[in-house]
Amino acid sequence: MKRFSLLFIYCFCFCHAGSLLAQTNILSTTPLAEQILLSNYNPTDYAPASATPLLPTELAAQLQAHISPDSLKAYIIRLSEFGTRNSGSDTVSANEGIGAARRWTHQKFSEFSAANDGRLIPSYLQFDLSICGAGQHKNIFAVLPGSNPTSGVVLVEGHIDTRCDTLCDVTCRAEGVEDNATGTALVLELARVMSRYQFTNTIIFLVTIAEEQGLLGADAFADYVQQKYIPLRAVLNNDVIGGILCGKTSSPPSCPGLNDVDSTSVRLFSFGGNNSKYKQLARFNKLQYQENVLPFAQVPMTVRIMSAEDRSGRGGDHIPFREHNYASMRFTSANEHGDASNGPNYTDRQHTSDDVLGVDTNGDGEVDSFFVDFNYLARNTLINANALAIAARSVALPPNFTAFRVGSDLTVYFDSPIDTHTIRIAVRNLATLDWDTVYTISPGFSTVMTCSPTLSTYISVAGVDEWGAESLFSEEKLVKSHASGTGEPGSAEPEPNFRLFQNRPNPFDEATWISFWVNEVPPDTHSAFMQISDLQGRVVQNMPVTLQQGMNEVLYTHGFGVRGTFTYALWVGGKAVDARQMIFAN
Repeated sequence: MKRFSLLFIYCFCFCHAGSLLAQTNILSTTPLAEQILLSNYNPTDYAPASATPLLPTELAAQLQAHISPDSLKAYIIRLSEFGTRNSGSDTVSANEGIGAARRWTHQKFSEFSAANDGRLIPSYLQFDLSICGAGQHKNIFAVLPGSNPTSGVVLVEGHIDTRCDTLCDVTCRAEGVEDNATGTALVLELARVMSRYQFTNTIIFLVTIAEEQGLLGADAFADYVQQKYIPLRAVLNNDVIGGILCGKTSSPPSCPGLNDVDSTSVRLFSFGGNNSKYKQLARFNKLQYQENVLPFAQVPMTVRIMSAEDRSGRGGDHIPFREHNYASMRFTSANEHGDASNGPNYTDRQHTSDDVLGVDTNGDGEVDSFFVDFNYLARNTLINANALAIAARSVALPPNFTAFRVGSDLTVYFDSPIDTHTIRIAVRNLATLDWDTVYTISPGFSTVMTCSPTLSTYISVAGVDEWGAESLFSEEKLVKSHASGTGEPGSAEPEPNFRLFQNRPNPFDEATWISFWVNEVPPDTHSAFMQISDLQGRVVQNMPVTLQQGMNEVLYTHGFGVRGTFTYALWVGGKAVDARQMIFAN
């Protein structure tokens, strides 16, 4: 995973390296793969002999049975044998460097295709850009055609490139086992297992390069998708996804300390908070695990939705897709061995030549104690496979809706009838990252839905197919309050034009989201800003904001080493329109 200085992270988030160093001549080396992504194919040519839809729990059980820790181990061992996979390393050698690693990955996709009636179509995405002395580069991807060519595409990715402490050292030993042979192996195993099926959506299995140099391979693929008008619906990124040991350092929010072990939880990072399609995708992934996999899981996993888009000062290949406005999120292990700071006292493995398979404890010349837990990696592979499979069912969303409450009683009105459809309604109050309750509404449903009578509450909805699989959830909408029990739209209490909500998380230790609601945008908003001040009234920072109707969000990052209570206030038209307090806890 890419590391950025705290000074540079803001530049990266808003003026991505791909816009400063533009990739050119982007093309798919296999025309058929591109034609499938452009919906120009006959789906029956790629249909398996048996294509009966399964209940989500049945499909999850099948996926678990097929996913193999031994296969994942074999992929990682082979990836470690290329010496280095730096994006600027050797492309000619048959045994070492990024070229050999790319060809091996492409060959694995071809083998999986041959084992499944040619259903998986491998390709490279080639592009030109000077990176570490090399001018041309290739992502490796494979396409699994969907049963409905026009229903959209979902994507799972992991980067294959590695580095040592020096970014463009193309000769150092850089096996990159945790970062990120684990993510590459996960994508390969998904391609092997899922290519025996056909889903409604087309699935892309993407292995990117040049992540370490600025997410450049992912940025090239996001450019390609956008330029070709490919209807990409969801992106699942996997980076540092198989290790279970904490290093002496790790990027916040970090693990407890050196050699702490965690093989039963995984972190889901995504952008935004309220009404964020990125957070909605993370919540969807967690829900699918809880409902489809957890009931039969021999080793239960804790799926943790994180507030930030990535670890502090870090980035990953989900970010370019978010910058291109595609729903995207990242899976990362609970524990990382290092923060990639690479200073003189840095002793952890990440971004060094020590990111290897493990150690030989008995002196027989063979690694017998591995740094990657292959069973843990298999569990994370299943979490991805399950969510990807349900997202690829391409279930339709319900009609547009409005939500009202009277006290704690919740009512949702749809623009058109839903009497014959099953839907799901997710309820979340502003103080939480995850949904508080997910209701299943079927014809004849009579249970009363409830929500907090006082907290700001969000509603989102999903459609459900006849087999019980749901769609990706809709955008979130704020629940409106009624003055009485009339229960009809239009009788809501009048609300102030500006409403500032409690920051999340609070207390917090480095960064927090501040949200505010705008009913109507006033004519003159050029001077609107969020002011942070201490309790003595001293201004810490003024952050300009652009007002938009509805929910607005500001990410406030103050860094470490500050404690206490501070005030944040929204200023519009030369006056503070609302204010609240927040607590710095680090």
